[in-house]
Amino acid sequence: MKKPAKGDSGRGQRHLHEKVKTAKGRKLSSKLWLERQLNDPYVKRAVAENRRSRAAFKIMEIDEKFRFLTPGKRVVDLGCAPGGWCQVAAERVNATGERGGKPRGFVLGVDLQEVDPIPGVTLMQLDFMAEGADAAVKAELGGPADIVLSDMAASSTGHRQTDHLRIVALCETAALFARETLTPGGVFVAKVLRGGADADLLTMLKRDFTTVRHFKPGASRSDSAEIFVVAQGFRGGARD
Repeated sequence: MKKPAKGDSGRGQRHLHEKVKTAKGRKLSSKLWLERQLNDPYVKRAVAENRRSRAAFKIMEIDEKFRFLTPGKRVVDLGCAPGGWCQVAAERVNATGERGGKPRGFVLGVDLQEVDPIPGVTLMQLDFMAEGADAAVKAELGGPADIVLSDMAASSTGHRQTDHLRIVALCETAALFARETLTPGGVFVAKVLRGGADADLLTMLKRDFTTVRHFKPGASRSDSAEIFVVAQGFRGGARD
């Protein structure tokens, strides 16, 4: 019987790094992006588990750390495309009603882009930063939410300070929406950039929630500047 070659695993297999041949007209940056996708374990896992995106594993890790997506909860997911977070939320809050004997939850996904239907999820295509968008989302929600998620991100300009200001504006808008929508004890989760939430935003969250923490899930690429702020225990009764 042939012995595994040096460097092979005990099962006689090797973990191979797949490379993309540079096609005519393909930029180097595109080639490197494709190589990273091909060799990303979370991308492979997303395909194997029929997940909308690798981002699904970020919300899984966040929820496994902080435990808030439970059956019967009402969830709003801002910036939901392509639907990875919604898919996980719908499963965990029992939005499809398939988990017999468990309370049935509700998930509303909102994005500027069109999102393919997801079982148990109500989808809205609109620009959340547009005038009147928050009122439209509240109308579709038809009542308070237990959880507001925001994975909204502006297109990168390549200018660090500008990108920071844009993500802060998105996060602040989501936080204000959460403040007007959440039930007492509710949860707000949002993407910010390395360094954590802006000082003013952090002050607002600490005023409105009993605990505010930052968390970077393992599924978030190490070279990514993203980090998530998790605010739990909405105090309620403090709305303007």
